[in-house]
Amino acid sequence: MRRRLAAGNWKMNGTAASLSEVEKLLQAHVSPSVEILLCPPATLIAQMNWKKGQHPLALGGQDCHAEASGAHTGDISAAQLRDAGATFVIVGHSERRTDHKETDEQVRAKAEAAHEEGLVAVVCIGETLAEREGGHTLDVVSRQLEHSVPEGATGENTVIAYEPVWAIGTGLTPTSEQIAEVHQALRSRLSARFGADAAFFRLLYGGSVKPSNAAEIFAIPDVDGALVGGASLKAADFSPIIAALEQVAEMELP
Repeated sequence: MRRRLAAGNWKMNGTAASLSEVEKLLQAHVSPSVEILLCPPATLIAQMNWKKGQHPLALGGQDCHAEASGAHTGDISAAQLRDAGATFVIVGHSERRTDHKETDEQVRAKAEAAHEEGLVAVVCIGETLAEREGGHTLDVVSRQLEHSVPEGATGENTVIAYEPVWAIGTGLTPTSEQIAEVHQALRSRLSARFGADAAFFRLLYGGSVKPSNAAEIFAIPDVDGALVGGASLKAADFSPIIAALEQVAEMELP
């Protein structure tokens, strides 16, 4: 059984004062049925790692360089993230693909670098509104999946996050049928490439996930959790999303 995952991407938000939100989250959630991941700015990873103590909260970076070290001013390596306390790293987020013109091949190299350091790579894929309206969604996400996910990927070292670009931070959300269609296609593509091991890859949905729609989204087959943006900044917003995922996960327990 795939363990459900609630991941929060703080993006370029948060300072040391924001750690109080983490404390609230730690107090509210201890269920082993759901893994909780926070990806704060790199400046907060070490402090957050100290703050969580023995709580199983997982921490991740929001990006990493494909190289292990070198003259790359402003970048951060997978090894540095791990040294700060991270066990995950997001690669290929649509904002990186758009703002920094990252290609599938670059995303793949970053995922490989993460794997080399023992980090779980959260590989993001998703279509734009023009691609959705043009009927190219499955072609786009299939291509991104094929070229962004390394050959050595497994369910233990890789998570796939489907984030329709047009739904991120816009308040727009695909229908349950649209989300189900993409997640089913992703599972099928993984099966064709990785065989029986495809069953162990966790597929997350991201894109305007809110307390009001979380339960409906988590009930969709092959949605193993969520990658949440703005709603993960405040415990009052993220906690109900986690609780909805915990409820679904606990219903699946034998």
